[in-house]
Amino acid sequence: MSQNDPEGVPQEHVHVDAHNHSGSELSEMDLRVRALESLLVEKGYVDPRALDLLVETYEHKVGPHNGAHVVAKAWRDPAYRQWLLDDATAAIASLGYTGRQGEHMVVLENTPALHNMVVCTLCSCYPWPVLGLPPVWYKSAPYRSRAVIDPRGVLKEFGFELPPDVEFRVWDSTAEVRYLVLPMQPSGTSGLSEEALAELVTRDSMIGTGLPKTPESKREPT
Repeated sequence: MSQNDPEGVPQEHVHVDAHNHSGSELSEMDLRVRALESLLVEKGYVDPRALDLLVETYEHKVGPHNGAHVVAKAWRDPAYRQWLLDDATAAIASLGYTGRQGEHMVVLENTPALHNMVVCTLCSCYPWPVLGLPPVWYKSAPYRSRAVIDPRGVLKEFGFELPPDVEFRVWDSTAEVRYLVLPMQPSGTSGLSEEALAELVTRDSMIGTGLPKTPESKREPT
């Protein structure tokens, strides 16, 4: 993964993560957002309590942990997994994850012979109720174009490769149809609880740009 390729997806991905993990550094965009927020509050256009509620909602009630719950339940419950594949919108709603951005859901199951990957070439359509807000790189032009043209190359730059005999399918989400990838359950986890399994599910694995964690990698220090 080259960090001197400004057009590459991983470069932007790494840049975003660096700011996310820094406790004292704010990106230029973060600084602009905070300045705008302060100005709007000062002018009385925005109630700071409403902003706090919005942030709390997306941090604790809407986010990838919801999708992780869906995936973990599908891994543990064959009947729910089949329902999810047959009628994803209803199956996901049964867990309380609903909303305008969660309508018309389709779940794509990864198998040893097939890997699914999601992109939105025209906008940033994203199933917020199960994945939260879309990452910056997902909305970027390089990811949108390269994911369609060279999905294997994109995944390699994200840090993993799949065998050459694995079929790739890239799905273009829209406002009418939004996709969630059901990744393969990591080996050696059949005895884990639903809660423990959910901790292994990553946001990227539910887009198809990553894989779930393994119990061993989860124990590694970050």
